[in-house]
Amino acid sequence: GELACTNRRPVKMPFTRFVEIGRVALINYGPEEGKLCTIIDVVDQNRALVDGPYGITGVHRQVINLRRLSLTDFKVKIGLNARAKSLKKAWAAAGVQEKWAATAWAAKRASRSAKASLTDLGRFKAMLAKKTRAKKVKTAFNKLKKSA
Repeated sequence: GELACTNRRPVKMPFTRFVEIGRVALINYGPEEGKLCTIIDVVDQNRALVDGPYGITGVHRQVINLRRLSLTDFKVKIGLNARAKSLKKAWAAAGVQEKWAATAWAAKRASRSAKASLTDLGRFKAMLAKKTRAKKVKTAFNKLKKSA
């Protein structure tokens, strides 16, 4: 008698982004907030050694708490404690900056920062544009409601 169940579906892992060497992350807190970095070594359960590369992202090599990192879907092919030169080459080969710029996450951050940097006049113009758009939507909706 064989006891193994043969009709079981394979278990799908709930997580796809792991803290691993070569994982690109976004720093979400601290002086480097908003910058991308690459995990080049895992120090312990709570900390990782990250590097920008500095020439591209402006992040120096440093140990950072994992709570300050948001993992992205991108991964570069590098070795343990990769040098800055090889990391820069790997970033260029993987096209990380271009891929990041194309994500909705990056677009959302960019729009948020653009909205935060608006002047008083800019906020006023945005308010007027919002009002006119809402009026157009309302009239179109009422027209459809009336015809239905």
